[in-house]
Amino acid sequence: MISEAVPGLYNRYVRISSERGDRTGPSGVLTSVYRYPIKSCRGHPMPVAVVEPWGLAGDRRWMVVDETGEAITARQQPRLVLIRPETTEGGLLLHAPGATPLSLRPPAGESLPVSVFSNPLSGVLAEEPAHAWFSALLGVPARLVYLADPTQRRPSPDYSQPTDRVMFADGYPLLLTTEESLAELNTLVLAQPDNDGQPLPMARFRPNLVVTGAAAWTEDFWRRLRIGDAEFRAVKACPRCVLTTVDPETAARGKEPLRTLAQHRRWAGKTWFGMNLIPDTPGATVRVGDPVEILESASVSEPPR
Repeated sequence: MISEAVPGLYNRYVRISSERGDRTGPSGVLTSVYRYPIKSCRGHPMPVAVVEPWGLAGDRRWMVVDETGEAITARQQPRLVLIRPETTEGGLLLHAPGATPLSLRPPAGESLPVSVFSNPLSGVLAEEPAHAWFSALLGVPARLVYLADPTQRRPSPDYSQPTDRVMFADGYPLLLTTEESLAELNTLVLAQPDNDGQPLPMARFRPNLVVTGAAAWTEDFWRRLRIGDAEFRAVKACPRCVLTTVDPETAARGKEPLRTLAQHRRWAGKTWFGMNLIPDTPGATVRVGDPVEILESASVSEPPR
């Protein structure tokens, strides 16, 4: 409930947080780890994950593209969120309502120029049955590609170092959210006069790391943090798009959370929830239950954007 529309309230929160002394140091624990093998498809929880330079191992190494090689996401095709990748030995097994399960292995065939929001890179085409499977499910021509070389793409130079890399994620290697911020957001959502009485699940926001133990929106101020043995830079808040309005269980679209975020978490014409992270200790692991320590924080009147 803190935005540019009520700067006094936001500044009061900054002052209270600073007075409490909770801006650096221990700040809770890691409660969930999620990996999304295929961009825009369903993720799955993991008890432990390896942090690679470009994100969690196995996260968003696959992507569905159109005939031009541009990413197809659940923004345009909400049914993607109903596809459930299951990890198998050496590959994936995909499940979707009304479809025969599809087995995938990393391909070694033809490369294809692809694009993620106008960022060009090269993917390797999956085998033909995968293209037919996705095309039938989505009702549009579609192809599936695999990112064999994850070193091709740099996050925005405005927020990254020259050696930073990202896979098929929208912009950054990892996304962190907090349980307290979701609880605060749900309080606001459920206060809307036409709410349906159902709080939003964290799955709406598709985080990689979920933590608890800090006050709501404290993550706005974090700049460097350690989770277990892994260290990260918190480089930019996450602007939220229409994908968050898609119910991950039904693929139906609604108004929330964008309506409520626009009322309480709006800056620069965008709504914000969560923090984008870039790893500084590739090869480290994160485990559910790991302590979270804030190494550096900032005194600001709004999250980095």
